[in-house]
Amino acid sequence: MQWPPGDEEPSDYWLSDLPADTTMPDLVHLAKSRWRTEHDYRKLKIGLGLGLGLEDIEGRFWIGWHRHVTTTAQLFLTQLRLADRKAAGQP
Repeated sequence: MQWPPGDEEPSDYWLSDLPADTTMPDLVHLAKSRWRTEHDYRKLKIGLGLGLGLEDIEGRFWIGWHRHVTTTAQLFLTQLRLADRKAAGQP
């Protein structure tokens, strides 16, 4: 449960079926990860102010979305690979 200082009652409750030996920091991280996911989705939906968010893609065909996501994933992986090379001192 989350009970902010000075409040008369808790503000949030979570129920978990995780193993009993799960640490408190892990429980808090998992409970709060939903907020992060919702926050990121909201940012994707409005397009981070760039004018092209998920709302702008709604109503389009699945194949276009699939191509877009595949290209984005490929770009991300390429950037990771290049960053790893630079860290290793390779051109």
